[in-house]
Amino acid sequence: MESGVHPALTYDASAYSADQLIHLYRQLLRPRLIEEKMLLLLRQGKISKWFSGIGQEAIAVGCAEALHADEYIFTLHRNLGVFTSRQVPLTPLFSQWQGKATGFTKGRDRSFHFGIPDYHIVGMISHLGPQLSLADGVAMAHRFKGEAKVSLAFTGEGGTSEGEFHEALNLAAVWDLPVIFIIENNGYGLSTPTSEQFRCNRLADRAAGYGMEGITIDGNNILEVHRTLSRYAMEMRENPRPVLIECMTFRMRGHEEASGTKYVPPHLLEAWSAKDPVENFEKYLLECNWMTEAETESIRLEIKQEIQQAWDQTEIQPEVTARETVEVSDVYRPFHPIPHLPQPGTPSDELRFVDAVKEGLLEAMKKHPNLVLMGQDIGAYGGVFKITEGFVDRFGEMRVRNTPLCESAVIGAALGASLHGLKTMVEMQFADFVSCGFNQIVNNLAKLHYRWEGLADVVIRMPTGAGTGAGPFHSQSNEAWFFHTPGLKIVYPATPADAKGLLLSAFEDPNPVLYFEHKALYRKIRGDVPQGYYTIPIGQAKIVRTGNQATIVTYGAGVHWASEVVENLQLDVEIIDLRTLLPLDFDTIAESVRKNHRVLVLHEDTLTGGIGGEIAARIGESLFAELDAPVMRVASLDTPVPFAVALENVFLARHRLEESLHQLINY
Repeated sequence: MESGVHPALTYDASAYSADQLIHLYRQLLRPRLIEEKMLLLLRQGKISKWFSGIGQEAIAVGCAEALHADEYIFTLHRNLGVFTSRQVPLTPLFSQWQGKATGFTKGRDRSFHFGIPDYHIVGMISHLGPQLSLADGVAMAHRFKGEAKVSLAFTGEGGTSEGEFHEALNLAAVWDLPVIFIIENNGYGLSTPTSEQFRCNRLADRAAGYGMEGITIDGNNILEVHRTLSRYAMEMRENPRPVLIECMTFRMRGHEEASGTKYVPPHLLEAWSAKDPVENFEKYLLECNWMTEAETESIRLEIKQEIQQAWDQTEIQPEVTARETVEVSDVYRPFHPIPHLPQPGTPSDELRFVDAVKEGLLEAMKKHPNLVLMGQDIGAYGGVFKITEGFVDRFGEMRVRNTPLCESAVIGAALGASLHGLKTMVEMQFADFVSCGFNQIVNNLAKLHYRWEGLADVVIRMPTGAGTGAGPFHSQSNEAWFFHTPGLKIVYPATPADAKGLLLSAFEDPNPVLYFEHKALYRKIRGDVPQGYYTIPIGQAKIVRTGNQATIVTYGAGVHWASEVVENLQLDVEIIDLRTLLPLDFDTIAESVRKNHRVLVLHEDTLTGGIGGEIAARIGESLFAELDAPVMRVASLDTPVPFAVALENVFLARHRLEESLHQLINY
């Protein structure tokens, strides 16, 4: 397939006026001339890297020109034509490529890895599949708001082998989302030809498997691309559904300039050079007397002057000044919550933990009319733990959405919907299954605000933990996977009252929040829960028991294990319930350590690499002189979670807590 070259370009301009044709020519020429300038600057060492789209401009320009200016486009490496067609100012664009402070990411990310909400552009995600799911989310938000709009996402032929390509297309088809999926089939994934990437004749043929229309067009023909995209966009605004469009083209330069093109047979470069989208369209306009040679030269000169002026301005833009406080503060979107504490005399109900979570969801759905819940079986079935039972009847299927088995695409869709103004919640059926959506969480949700101030207003509920005899795939405590990732917030309540209040805080917070809820506590733990709407601040630990002999720092089920052991042994031990793991309330820990001088960190997760290690290290670094004994950690065995009850009991940290506490106090 890599040797196939489409026939010579022929244009049908019957539906276009002279002004429209000249406008398309300008838009096609502009990214080409910018690239020529950038390649020169690359050789001069003034920019560090370049991914060339020369030979592919007709796809980006044709797509951008066919869509409304307020319709989101999710781009890749070689879609400069989208940015120029949307009239993104060149000086900050050039500053972005130089890593300057006035670039769109303040020097924090490279080339086209950024979004510009004002221009409805979200730049590439290096993993190549995730942006397709984000486009699903924007389209879902359009439908939720009753907007007759489409979204568009690019991928390359190599990206179609990614699992998220399948997930995103399947989700769009099942939900009838108005998404245009564009495959830029340029013959090579870096150096790997298409013959080594897939066996189907045309990638557009895959669309049938998802129940959507798929077509293949000549991606070098600006009029064919523009006409095709305009028709589908108009139809899909009225009749929402996804479509897959494969644009055949060729990459005339290396994947990036340093990689070169030695692996490309010379005859292919020669054949595709004859199909250059800019040169052919210019020749056509001249031959048909739509323009004169003088007019083309005038347009070229005008664009080159614009580029040079923008570059001159870029060179005097300030370089990045690194300040640790600014870098750290920009990890999270600023948020100053208004406390909603229960008033004295507020009536309360005795609820199980699971019912408190449900109450929190109900209050959040009433408080936030733009909140959408997504997850497997959460609709009419009510979820595997019945937490959303009755929600569909009350809030409707647009707000309580069953999803296919595609964790990554659903998390990506939640993020995309957030970009267009929705609040979203994704329920993992079990926290263990979040591994299938790991990339979207740690690389997109967590980093979006830091990179370009993108909004990731997403809550992911994570039924977690052992003690239910559910075995290795349904019992893991995996909060440490995410504790290492800046940009996330991690909440882990231990009581029904905290479960409701912290969940409501998670929905108010515009940052991505992972909300862990322990399955073994669902129907075992009861407590008084205030009625109505209230919040508990994220990032504040709670002293659940005061004492002077030692301090136990813990969270989740560990709070109950610690309370039981301390009471049974009648010890004077202080217990801190962290409640929030990120950001960590170290001040409360430090104050207790200074008072008691002995500390034990307890968690259900396995010992090695667990959160207890980080807490112990911080105590050792900053409070060493306050300690009368080494910081002790108690955690579960460094094994997978076993199924049999006898094995699970030995696995869990609870099995070693009493002995370790004695050792600490008697040290």
